[in-house]
Amino acid sequence: MIFTSISFIYYFLPIVIVLYFLIPNKFRNFILLLASLMFYFYGEQSYVLLMLAEILIAYLGALLINRFHKRSIFVLIIAIHLSLLIFFKYTSFFISNINFAFNTSIPFLEIALPIGISFYTFQILSYVIDVYNGKVPVQKNFFSLATYVALFPQLIAGPIVRYDKIALELKDRKSTLDDISSGIRLFCIGLGKKVLIANMLGLTCSDFLATDEKSIVFYWLYAISYMLQVYFDFSAYSDMAIGLGRIFGFHFLENFNYPFISKSITEFWHRWHISLSTWFKDYIYIPLGGNKKGLKIQIRNILIVWMLTGIWHGASWNFVIWGLLFGVVLIIEKLFLNSFLDKIPNIFKRCYVLLIVLISFIIFASTDMSEAFSNIIGLFGGKESLFINQYTIYVLRNNIVILLIAIIGSTPLLKSIVNKLKSKPNTNKIINLLEPVVIIAILFITTAYLVDNSYNPFLYFRF
Repeated sequence: MIFTSISFIYYFLPIVIVLYFLIPNKFRNFILLLASLMFYFYGEQSYVLLMLAEILIAYLGALLINRFHKRSIFVLIIAIHLSLLIFFKYTSFFISNINFAFNTSIPFLEIALPIGISFYTFQILSYVIDVYNGKVPVQKNFFSLATYVALFPQLIAGPIVRYDKIALELKDRKSTLDDISSGIRLFCIGLGKKVLIANMLGLTCSDFLATDEKSIVFYWLYAISYMLQVYFDFSAYSDMAIGLGRIFGFHFLENFNYPFISKSITEFWHRWHISLSTWFKDYIYIPLGGNKKGLKIQIRNILIVWMLTGIWHGASWNFVIWGLLFGVVLIIEKLFLNSFLDKIPNIFKRCYVLLIVLISFIIFASTDMSEAFSNIIGLFGGKESLFINQYTIYVLRNNIVILLIAIIGSTPLLKSIVNKLKSKPNTNKIINLLEPVVIIAILFITTAYLVDNSYNPFLYFRF
C-alpha cells in the first residue's frame, strides 16, 4: 500500500485515525502496530514475518546487551541484521560480479527485495548501537519497540527515525489540535508534491527514455526533470510521513531543507536526506575517527562513508560510483575548494552545486555506467545531436509550466512570501482563511489525478 492511493487515503487512514482516537491511550501503540503490520502485509505478504523476526532479535538482543554488557553479544546482533540486509539486497550483485570476474555461471537465487528493508534495518541498528553505548535505556516492552520499527508512516521509505528522538513519545504522547491540523496540512502538501509535480516530471523522463529523437536541449530537460523528480518524490514522502506522525503525536525531524539552494556540496548533504546523512555520520564516520586522527584517516573515512551511502541506495555499480563521486567532491572541497568558493558570488556557488548534483543523478538514474556516460556527454553535444528538434519543442511546450512550478517549488521563495504575509495582521487573517481552502483543493485535485492516472511510482521504494 502506498500513501498516494485511494485505498490508503479514503479507507485505511480514516479507519486507523478513528480507532486510534476512540481507544484509551494505553492501547494506542498496539493499534498503530496492528495497523502498521496490515499496511506492510498489503504490499509485502511474504516478508512481514521477516520484519517481525528482526524486531524480535533486536528486542531480545538489546535486553541481553543491557544485562551482560558483552561486546560479543552486540557484534552478533549487529551481524545478524547486516547479514539479512546483505543477503536480500546484495546477493545477486555479488553473484553477477563473481560471474563477471571469474567467467563462472553461478545461478541467481531470484530473491525479491523486501520493501523498506534498508530503512527499518537502519532504525534497528541505531537502537541496538545506542543501547550498547548507553545512550538510550533498553525498551522492555516488545510492542513499543515493534511500534517504533514498524510504524507505517515511515516504514517503507523513511525518513530514518532514530529511537532516541521518539523514545519518550512511544511511552507518553498527546495529539493536540495544532499537531493534527499541521499534520494534515503536511500530508496534503506532500501528496500534492508527489502526484502533481513528481509524477508529471516522471512522465517527461519517460518520454526521453522512450524516444530516439534526442537533442541537446532534451538531454538537459531530462537531467533537470529527473533531478527534480527525485527531490519531489522523496521529499513528498517525507512530508507525508512527518505529517502522519504528527497526527498520531510523533514529531519526526525534517528530512529535506531546500537542498538546491546550497552553496557547496557539503551544505547540500546537510539539506538532502538529512536522516540518512546524519545516520552515516553518527554511526560510521565518527566511530571510524571522523576528522580527529589526521587528514589521511579523514579522507579514508569520507570515502568509506560515501561508498556505503551509494551501495545503501542500490546493489549496482552506478550507485557505488554515485556515492564515491560525492565523496571525492567533498574531499576536494575540504582540501582547497571551500577557500575558493568563499571568494566567488553565491550565484556561481549554486550553479556549481546544481551541475554536480545534476550529473550525479544522471549516474543515479542509469542502469549501467555506459548509459550514464552516454547521457552525460549528450548534455554537451557529444552525441552529435541537434541542439533542438521538433519533438523536443513538443515535449518542452507540454511540460514547461510544471517544470517552472517545480523549480520555484524547490526553493524557499513561496514559503518566504507566505511567512512574510503572515507577519502582518491584515494579510495574516487572509492567509489563515485561504490555507484550508488551498489544502482541500490540493486533496480534491490529487484525488482526481489518482482516479484517472495509473502512473504513480515511488522511486525510493526500491531502496
